[in-house]
Amino acid sequence: MQYNYTVVKFMKSDGELWMRILVLSDSHRHVSNLFAAIQNEPDAEIVYFLGDGLHEAEEAVSAFKDKKFFVLVRGNCDFGGNVAFSDIRSVDYAKIYASHGAEENVKLSYVGIKRAARENNCNIALFGHTHEKYYSYEDGLHLFNPGSIKDGYYGVIDVTENGIMCFHKNLLELYFK
Repeated sequence: MQYNYTVVKFMKSDGELWMRILVLSDSHRHVSNLFAAIQNEPDAEIVYFLGDGLHEAEEAVSAFKDKKFFVLVRGNCDFGGNVAFSDIRSVDYAKIYASHGAEENVKLSYVGIKRAARENNCNIALFGHTHEKYYSYEDGLHLFNPGSIKDGYYGVIDVTENGIMCFHKNLLELYFK
């Protein structure tokens, strides 16, 4: 399995120790939903795209590259290119393992994704592939699937010095408030 490891640190200009991460997966050619989620989260400094729609994710990178930092991983429906299947990255108080989830067989169980995250001393494991929203916290590991942005689901993670909070969001809820 190929890993891309980089350390990223951000601090807001007002000194606030808080960071918002947007988590997207499985767009499957629904670029409008991908763009809507990014536009609806202006405070998100980092955008994770967890595969199955790399073409749309690359369009988003081009459109928002001056406003957001993007981390992309390849899914089982993404062919070609040089994007890795997983990524490990430190972000302030979090160390994040990100994968589409197909390589770890998340449709069968979460054992593989948990093992990969724990072997790399991560406290957050992000995955997609199932198109199902999921969150659990166990022994210091946040396991988070945002659901499919194709269906309007995405995730937000707030990282602070006091802890990590993961939220699921739905584009439909934003439009019908």
